[in-house]
Amino acid sequence: MSTSDQYSKTISFVDNVNIRNIASMYAAITDSFQSNDSIVIDIAENADADLSFVQLIESARRHAKDHAKSIALSAPATGQVLKVLERAGFLEAFNPDDTKFWLHEEVTQ
Repeated sequence: MSTSDQYSKTISFVDNVNIRNIASMYAAITDSFQSNDSIVIDIAENADADLSFVQLIESARRHAKDHAKSIALSAPATGQVLKVLERAGFLEAFNPDDTKFWLHEEVTQ
């Protein structure tokens, strides 16, 4: 394992990021955090998403913050993930950190 691999890992979720796959996604994230300081989540643009995925990622963000680790999305939320964020009311409640994480946009105040 290279030194950079020890500190950062990319996890790709290709198909469905929903309740049917939540256990395997949880395992991938927790396993990655055990041996890496940073993880990047790569979500396929056409992935089928639901609220359980957003909840998992929000939980992982809190875990990362509490343990001095980092998590990021490889690209801004699009497709079904963005629609879930909209329908669930997350976009309206975003703070600047949420906007930067999910949408890769800086918010000036």
